[in-house]
Amino acid sequence: MPTPYRYVTPVPRQAATGRVAEVYDQIARDFGMARLPLFMTLSPAPDVLAPTWAVLRESLLAGQAPRTAKEVVAAGVSLANKCPFCVDAHTVLLHATGEHRLAETVARGETPSDPEHARLFAWATGTATAGQAPPCPPDQAAEHVGTALAFHFINRLVSSLLTGDLLPAGLQRSRLVRNLGGRALARTVRRSLPPGEALPLLRGLPSGRVPAWGAGTPAGTAFAALHATAGEGASLLGGTAREAVVEAVAAWDGAHPALSGWPSGPLAQVAPAERPAARLALLAALAPYRVTDADVAAWREAGGGRSDADLVRLLALGAIIAVWRIEAALAVATS
Repeated sequence: MPTPYRYVTPVPRQAATGRVAEVYDQIARDFGMARLPLFMTLSPAPDVLAPTWAVLRESLLAGQAPRTAKEVVAAGVSLANKCPFCVDAHTVLLHATGEHRLAETVARGETPSDPEHARLFAWATGTATAGQAPPCPPDQAAEHVGTALAFHFINRLVSSLLTGDLLPAGLQRSRLVRNLGGRALARTVRRSLPPGEALPLLRGLPSGRVPAWGAGTPAGTAFAALHATAGEGASLLGGTAREAVVEAVAAWDGAHPALSGWPSGPLAQVAPAERPAARLALLAALAPYRVTDADVAAWREAGGGRSDADLVRLLALGAIIAVWRIEAALAVATS
C-alpha cells in the first residue's frame, strides 16, 4: 500500500521507545490520532520530533484563544506556503470544530465571512511577506504568533518529506470525506487541553532564549528548544555553505523563488562537495515543495550515505532559518 513517506523510514508506533514513544503517546491522547505522518517522519531524529510536537501542542492545541481561530491561522499559513497536505489536514480540523462552511471557504483560499476570521486569515497568509502584529486581543497574541511560526516550520518539513496526500488516493480532496473526518475528530478537537504538558518531553535537549513574543508562555519555552535543536543541524553544512544559505534567506522577500536560476545562483560560491547539502537546506527554507529524489540522492552520495536522522536535521535547519527570518519581522511588529 502506498505511504506518504518520501525519504525516511519512520519508527513504527509499536517499536517506539524512549522520547519517541512518549511523543507518540501524547499525540494519540491530545490529537486524537495514533499516527500522524509528519511526526512519524521526524521520528528518526527525536531531538527534532519532540520540540516540533511541543510547539504545535502549546500554540495550536492548548491555551485560551479559540481553536477555530487558530485553525484558520494554520490553514492560512499552509496555503501561503503551498503545502496541500497541511491545508487538507486543517480543513478537516476546521470541520471538527463544527465550522463546516468556514472549513470549505478556507480550503478554497477564499476570505471567511466572519470579520474576525477574515482578519486572522489575511494576517496568516501574509506573515512571510509583511511583519504585522496578529489582529487579536493581546492575551491571545502569543498563541497566534506561535501557531503561525509553528506552521511555517512544519509546512517546510511536510513539503520536503511527505507526498501531497493526507489520505490514500487523495481522498481528502472530497468535501464529504473532509466533513466525515472532522466529525470523527470533533470530541478531541473541542476539548480544552491544559498548557505546558509537552514541555517535559524536552528534557535534556538544548534550549535557547525564549522569544519576546512568547515570554512567560509554554509556547515560548517550546520555541526556545526548537530554535536550539533545529539550529544544531548547522553541523551538517560546511562554513561556506552555511553562510550562503543564511545570506540567501536574509535577502528573501517572502515570495516564492523564481523557477529558473535558483537555487544555483545563491550557491555559486559554495564548493561542489558541499553544494548538495546547501541545496537541500536552502530548498527547505524557501521552496520545500521543490525537493526531489535527485536532490536527496546527490546529498546521500556526497555524504557517503547519510542517515535518515541527518536528513531530518538538515531539512529542519533550513526550515528554522526561514522561521528566524519571518519571526524577526513579526517581533518588530509585536514589540
